[in-house]
This record gives sequence, structure tokens and C-alpha cells, in this order.
Amino acid sequence: MAIETSTTNTSTINDFGDFHEQLTAVLPRLRIYALSLTRNRDSADDLVHDAVVKALAGRQSFQPGTNLAAWLFRIQRNEFISGLRRLRPTVPVDSAVAESLSHPPHQDSGLVMREFLTAFSKLAQTQREALLLAVVEGLPYEVIAAHTGVSVGTVKSRISRARDRLEHLLIDGDALPWPADDSTEGDEARDDASPAATV
Repeated sequence: MAIETSTTNTSTINDFGDFHEQLTAVLPRLRIYALSLTRNRDSADDLVHDAVVKALAGRQSFQPGTNLAAWLFRIQRNEFISGLRRLRPTVPVDSAVAESLSHPPHQDSGLVMREFLTAFSKLAQTQREALLLAVVEGLPYEVIAAHTGVSVGTVKSRISRARDRLEHLLIDGDALPWPADDSTEGDEARDDASPAATV
């Protein structure tokens, strides 16, 4: 009986250590996702902090062997939505002036964000990375090229194709076929032939 308890304690300690290592590895992705939600670096840092605190507090609810990144993204998204709800304007109902005030509905913005995130998740990973670094981080093409280890033409091509794909998904849905291949071969040639690859 004592041996089983010792084994259980050791495996719990190891699981907790693995959890911390995996959480640390996901932090850069959490920050990029937070930036895409908040569009503000300080707010994004606060959102990542809140999500990590919630994840650590709710560590026992995570099932080992499942996707930790997805679990953390869900926590962060829920924290973002909760923050929006806390910031929602309120109007006192007992004031005559308040009765004349109204606020536009907020449901549409939530639906738009959900549709965007669904469409964004369907992009190739290299396209998502290039688009986030260019649009969210505001990095120049040369820096993105050095960071990703590809040419500037490839970066421009990936961003252009990502934007085209997003537009297609958001306007037409996913009914029409779309090339899933995101190989870098020929990116430079396509970019030279197309002036559309600009931010």
C-alpha cells in the first residue's frame, strides 16, 4: 500500500512538471492569439496572464493526454469574452435621460469574430504565421523572412494567399474547393507575377 502511494505521488509530481513545461511552450502562441483578440499589446499581455492564472488554478480539471493548447486557448477565449461582458456599458433604468439612450447590439461582433476565427483556423500554418506577424505584430517583410527562414517573396506570397483565402472563406464559405498546398516552391515566381501581395 505504501509503495502504491509513493508511485502515485511521484507520477503526480511528474505530471505537474510536464504540465508546466507544456504550458511554457504554448505561451508564445497564447500571446499571438491574445493579440488577435485584443489588438493591443498591453491588453494581450493581461489576457495571457489571466488565462495562465486560470489554467494553473484549474490544473486538476485538465486531463493528461488531451490537447493542452486547445484547453488553454478555450480558457483564454472565455477570459476575453468575460472581459468584454465586464466592459459592457450599463445605463441606470431609473433615470429619464437614461431611457432615451440606447446601445447597438453586441451579438454581431461576437458572430463575426467566431466566423473569422473559424476561417483563420483553416489557413495553412505558414500562412497564419506570416499573416499574424505582418498584421498583428506589424513586422516588416524582411524581418518575417529572416524569422521564418524563407525569402521576402515567399512571405509576400503567403500573406497574399492567406488574405485571399480568408476573403473566400468569409464571403463564400467553404463550399468551393481551394488548394490546400502551401509549399514554398514557386512562391517567389507567383509573387513577382502578382502585385496583390502587399500589406
